[in-house]
Amino acid sequence: QVQLVESGGGSVQPGGSLTLSCDVSGDIGTTYLMAWFRQAPGKELEGLALIASDGPTLYADSVHGRFTSSVPSQDNAQNILFLRMNNLKPEDSAMYYCAARLGDGPYGWDRRFFPYWGQGTQVIVSS
Repeated sequence: QVQLVESGGGSVQPGGSLTLSCDVSGDIGTTYLMAWFRQAPGKELEGLALIASDGPTLYADSVHGRFTSSVPSQDNAQNILFLRMNNLKPEDSAMYYCAARLGDGPYGWDRRFFPYWGQGTQVIVSS
């Protein structure tokens, strides 16, 4: 069983930075696909970063060059994923989620590809 818990959200002024964490409990193995998503009120779920165990991280155009995701790193038998967000804009305000799929499977932003989700952490960008 895998559980994901996000943290690190909060309020920040435009141009500021935040780092989100996704604590992954359970063994994700060596083949996985993880992702960061966000959803603003009244808007659809948006994929931000795809982190594949066997390839480079893919970023959405809306965050490319501003957001950087780490790959899962193990700390005391728990995997941790980070999303560093720089130069934040008001339109980045949303609930942010990490998601995971273990083993082989399809590649992409479709939420159905990810059986494991965290509860989300809120990011508000406002002056």
